[in-house]
Amino acid sequence: MVISQWPEHERPREKLLHRGAGVLSDAELLAIFIRTGVPGKTAVDVARELLGRYGGLREMLAASPEELCETPGLGEAKYVQLQAGLELGRRFLAEKLKREVTLGSTRETREFLQAQLRDRKNEVFCVLFLDNRHRVLVFEELFQGTLNGTAVYPREIVKRALRHNAAAVILVHNHPSGVAEPSRADELLTNRLKEALSLVDIRLLDHLVVGDGETVSFSERGLI
Repeated sequence: MVISQWPEHERPREKLLHRGAGVLSDAELLAIFIRTGVPGKTAVDVARELLGRYGGLREMLAASPEELCETPGLGEAKYVQLQAGLELGRRFLAEKLKREVTLGSTRETREFLQAQLRDRKNEVFCVLFLDNRHRVLVFEELFQGTLNGTAVYPREIVKRALRHNAAAVILVHNHPSGVAEPSRADELLTNRLKEALSLVDIRLLDHLVVGDGETVSFSERGLI
């Protein structure tokens, strides 16, 4: 039976309109993007199979376009729609972050950074530049490295901070291994950057390490 023949209260789109997106299962939300099924399967069936194959939404959305487009009922257009939806979610979190009056290692900060960095396959070093009330001016990805590390240049971070007229910064990098525990090299780099920034009266508020579902704060650990 096609979805249009289901009782109205069971159809994903109608459920969303009448009861809100929060009541939909992952498969039902995904089915709204997929839109149409294949012979013998509804869009919800296709969505359930995809989630079962990859183990969940996160893993599915991280799949390559070649992998995903091999699925009957999917193609480049639907892959593009899914990635656009994912990027909208990231940008929503970024806008939410910018509306914060003050910022430290808040839950919103961690949610935003997890969305940005946890699925990256290589190490990335980023900076949140803040004004004198600790509101976000801009988030920038400054250095990209390999699976095991990134070359970070303090001079470039100081230059960017001055360009944005930042009063404070929060450093951020990910660990592709998924383990957020800071290394000794991370601690030494943090101290170097704190010293370099202090020379131009810019405060280093925190250094966050993003892992798989966990974010470690240097400030909370007493390392800054």
